[in-house]
Amino acid sequence: MFAELSDKLNKTFKKLKGHGILSEKNIQDALKEVRMALLEADVNYKVVKKFIDDIQQRAVGREVHDSLTPGQQMIHIVSQELTSLMGGSRQDLLLHGRTPFVILLAGLQGSGKTTTAAKLAVHLRKFGRKPYLVPADIYRPAAIEQLKKLGAQINIPVHPTDKGIKPDDICLNALSKAGAAGSDVLILDTAGRLHIDEALMDELVRIKKKLNPNEILLVADSMTGQDAVNVAKQFDQILDITGIILTKMEGDARGGAALSMKAVTNKPIKFIGTGEKLDALEPFFPERMASRILGMGDVLSFIEKAQQEFDQKEALDLEKKLKKRKFDLEDFQKQLGYIKKLGSIEDILGMMPGIGQLNQLKKLKPDGKELVKIEAIISSMTRRERADYKIINGSRRKRIAKGSGTKVEDVNRLLKNFAMTKKMMEQFAGSKGRMRMPGMFR
Repeated sequence: MFAELSDKLNKTFKKLKGHGILSEKNIQDALKEVRMALLEADVNYKVVKKFIDDIQQRAVGREVHDSLTPGQQMIHIVSQELTSLMGGSRQDLLLHGRTPFVILLAGLQGSGKTTTAAKLAVHLRKFGRKPYLVPADIYRPAAIEQLKKLGAQINIPVHPTDKGIKPDDICLNALSKAGAAGSDVLILDTAGRLHIDEALMDELVRIKKKLNPNEILLVADSMTGQDAVNVAKQFDQILDITGIILTKMEGDARGGAALSMKAVTNKPIKFIGTGEKLDALEPFFPERMASRILGMGDVLSFIEKAQQEFDQKEALDLEKKLKKRKFDLEDFQKQLGYIKKLGSIEDILGMMPGIGQLNQLKKLKPDGKELVKIEAIISSMTRRERADYKIINGSRRKRIAKGSGTKVEDVNRLLKNFAMTKKMMEQFAGSKGRMRMPGMFR
């Protein structure tokens, strides 16, 4: 989402490298470019003005480290101000008091509430919670059916919504049913409209009064930019929301909503949706997002993703294989499977410090379909070929290409890349000290 903004900011900081000190003149020049970059990213203009004023005050006041270059000094200041702008620190869900806890999801139609309800249930279950999904959108039967299907898919109970009952009564009935079912968190998927109207808000206010939710989370589509910010203001004024979930953060929108929400509503962004899969909901960390925007990566999030997906025993076995130089195509295929679980390759690269600033990678648009092709090629090999790729001669390559529905050139490219990867990984394994690779964060 922030690729364009990140690119523009980094170009601005590079221009400061030629200066020996941060003067008022070069600060002003840099801030003009930062201001334009933020406005073009659809950040609220009032938010931009205060943000620029705060940076200028700190930079001119020489609140910097002597050991840093002017460009690094500016990045240091901008990083801290970006973090502050987006909330400062991670805000957890407020689940305290008697169970079952109640989380009310509100938002306009099309913002992704129903899918987000299922994603949130999956997230909470990871932490030992027992969620209970409640379809309370009686005006859109498709939403009720969708939540039922999602609940069955993730094996989480869904409240049976009876016809002819008002949404607030459905939610109240679900509260007693959830407790009896042994669930401790109620997730309410409420109705939305194409725009904010009195009927929608009255209904949400009634649900709030009857259930007194622990959390009222606004689900907002980040792709709508300033419209999402305006919607958040209106929902907050009437419902007094406790937080925000921004959906579709994996898209190519300008990202202004994420940078404006906290400043405009004074309510924290608690989660971001990063894909279509039901595990693609991430807690929002302002400092990590600031780091990614400035091209410094997000190693902590990458490590957390890897720890969830990688099998520690298999990682140890792989380390031993590498040290004995026995890494083969089956191991390679297994590692590609882990990478697919982590998300899109583009997203993974964005977590790596400095990757966004490498010219040769800016033009690269990693394609997840390529991984599918590689897996097909390896699956078309015999066990012996996977164990020793050097025996794969011309006739074997033709057979493998035909069996995998690919071209001989694809097979050649895979074998060449594998040979390079094998050599590099075995060099790492043989170097002094313990090897560090995905899945080995011990």
